[in-house]
Amino acid sequence: MKAIQIVAFDLDGTLLDSDKNISERNIRALARCAEKGIYVVPTTGRPTDGVPKRIRELPGVRYAITTNGGAIVDLETGEQLMACTLSPQKAVELLEITREFDVMADPYIGGRAVTEERCMAQLHHYGLSEAMQTMVHDTRDVVRDVVEYVRQSGKGVEKINIFFADIADRAPLRCRLEQESGIAITAAMVNNLELNDENATKGNGLMWLADYLGVDREATMAVGDGENDVSMIRMAGVGVAMDNALDLVKQYADEITLTNDEDGVAAVIERLIG
Repeated sequence: MKAIQIVAFDLDGTLLDSDKNISERNIRALARCAEKGIYVVPTTGRPTDGVPKRIRELPGVRYAITTNGGAIVDLETGEQLMACTLSPQKAVELLEITREFDVMADPYIGGRAVTEERCMAQLHHYGLSEAMQTMVHDTRDVVRDVVEYVRQSGKGVEKINIFFADIADRAPLRCRLEQESGIAITAAMVNNLELNDENATKGNGLMWLADYLGVDREATMAVGDGENDVSMIRMAGVGVAMDNALDLVKQYADEITLTNDEDGVAAVIERLIG
């Protein structure tokens, strides 16, 4: 195995435990990576503003791949190094389709998510845990109508996140969306779908950043648990699935580590990097 120079890790279900906390063991493991000169890269479906302060302040964390590869950001300068977004027109079309179902559909623009007043007022209706509700409050601005907001902003949309009031609607909405061209459809949780431009994937984002930093693909390691992590697990030199990962993810992984509640990120770093 080539010496690892980039460790890319998902947040929810991977680095963070079920209560959305990061353990001291995981912090120590990532700090050791930084001491060895390894780039430590949060790679998440969250927007830039959704990367927790404690993770931003970890040694070695300078770059983040956000919104499933919709953006790559220099956290030190705030500069967006790369963006791969849905056009405003395409995003409006997709949001209009979601309105056929009882869902909370939130567009992510410029590193921040927006949601509608009616959704923010009833987060429990969409099956969100207390920890998830806290995260939503911290990472979203509230508007009356997301479709009009996107239309009037005229800006590219990094991602659209969809939460379901009735999980039975997930399959038919996914089937409907799969008829649309130019988009990537993934999921990070059992009750969500995530829509990106077809070229905005965590894997593509990781390869772009590796090239930007002059790092060979074989010197990258990616750790994740959800469908939106498959691309980077397949493309990294070493792909690692959490033990709590979907079987779909595990089948592409080179390594399986412990669960996110058992410090699985630290465990694989300790074993493969030291």
